[in-house]
Amino acid sequence: MSGKKQILDVQHIHMRFNSKGVCVRAVTDVSFTVDEGETIGIVGESGCGKTTLGRCIVRAYEPSEGEVLYTAGDGETVNFTKIDPKTMKKYRKEIQMIFQDPYSSLDPRMTVYDIIKEPLLANFPKMPKAEMDRRIMDIAAKVGLNTSYLMRYPHAFSGGQRQRIGIARALVLNPRVIVCDESVSALDVSIQAQVINLLHDLQKEFALTYLFISHDLSVVEYISDKVGVMYLGKLVEYAHQGPVQPPHAPLYGEPAVRGACGGPHPADGAHPPGGRDPQSGQPAHGLLLPYPLPVLQAAVQGDRAGVQGAGARPLCSLPSGGGAEAEGLPV
Repeated sequence: MSGKKQILDVQHIHMRFNSKGVCVRAVTDVSFTVDEGETIGIVGESGCGKTTLGRCIVRAYEPSEGEVLYTAGDGETVNFTKIDPKTMKKYRKEIQMIFQDPYSSLDPRMTVYDIIKEPLLANFPKMPKAEMDRRIMDIAAKVGLNTSYLMRYPHAFSGGQRQRIGIARALVLNPRVIVCDESVSALDVSIQAQVINLLHDLQKEFALTYLFISHDLSVVEYISDKVGVMYLGKLVEYAHQGPVQPPHAPLYGEPAVRGACGGPHPADGAHPPGGRDPQSGQPAHGLLLPYPLPVLQAAVQGDRAGVQGAGARPLCSLPSGGGAEAEGLPV
């Protein structure tokens, strides 16, 4: 992606929540850059802070620390974390978000027409009705919605169609950056493929930049130019896209493997996640492993070649002893 202009520079973002007097660190010291026209995949297990990071970038959440530097279409660089809400509104039409749940993210009391029209009313209240109608019809057609259905309510649509409505709502303002928060995870596999291909085609047509958040490695590998891996609120890996390999597998370590396998070491014939303990016959509970057990076995045994994959260098290195002695491993 050399020669492309940088559009986002995320610097040392922290996000902390207070829950009943306890400080919960959702995102810790995350930094990366995004070039114009790129798709950046953010992948990680559930609860690792992916969605929180995305919401900090669009300033749906106010980050506890850090900066989000955005280069606007006029070339001006603005720090989203330092400007007041009134000034931020000027830039909201340039950075939009597609939400995870196509059911709860649409108001059931509004027609599809009104849902797509709402961002236009908020950002261009003086736009003539004829121009507003034209833009709504155009964007509905672009995302594959039958324009004769615009006066229907969300309950009349399938999950894939609802997600197309959410995409249309995000695109109607002609944004430059879209944060896709698990935008296909709630859909069937065949519908996922349709929506991903739609996003890809729209990116080419409108020169969009995507921050694509997902826990599905195959989806991230398909759509992304660069991939960032999050674990426990931290960005532990960030590199150009290739075959998605688990260079960060050492972070899960032997304790995690044992927890996922219900106790026994995988080398001792442990059962996979969701199976049953061969000795007790009880269901296994614990961490859902993001990679096959042989890969994590290599990490536990200190086999660097087995975990580094396509030449990517892990930020957390394995010492000669491997296993839980690796630096930074949770114990």
